[in-house]
Amino acid sequence: MQIHHLTGREWGKTIAIGFGVAILTAVIMFAALKSGVSPLPKPLGLAFAETLFGRSLPLPVGLFFHAAWVIAFSAVYVVLFRDALTFLRAFWLAFALWLLVLVFFFPVVGWGFLGFAVTPKLVVASAVPHLLFAVFLWGLCRLIVSRPPHRNAVPASAR
Repeated sequence: MQIHHLTGREWGKTIAIGFGVAILTAVIMFAALKSGVSPLPKPLGLAFAETLFGRSLPLPVGLFFHAAWVIAFSAVYVVLFRDALTFLRAFWLAFALWLLVLVFFFPVVGWGFLGFAVTPKLVVASAVPHLLFAVFLWGLCRLIVSRPPHRNAVPASAR
């Protein structure tokens, strides 16, 4: 793992990937909330924003927090693992973020450690969007980010 320096074009692609992942995960989570499948009381981004500002806020504010978070960690994935954007690395990033949600964000928004103040179902319910984050992040990176040349590869002009 190393910090890779991205070109302006690569940063643009990275932000686009993060935005795509944010949209895809938000649509699925919103559908799960509206259909009653998700046991979350409200979107976590919205709950966190309301906790920060100390008042009720409209859904777009929560979506902004969600998008900012997803774009930022999509960028972390690309910057740290540019040479090997594997599913396993995306999975471990998503796993670490899921643990952060369970032990930090849920208690901060009043849902308790692991979400137990609401229901133990939040543990699994919060794992699903993080797994989707890993799948979408990895998949969009495979589609959009070109693979860097192998370090020992002979340039095409030298062949």
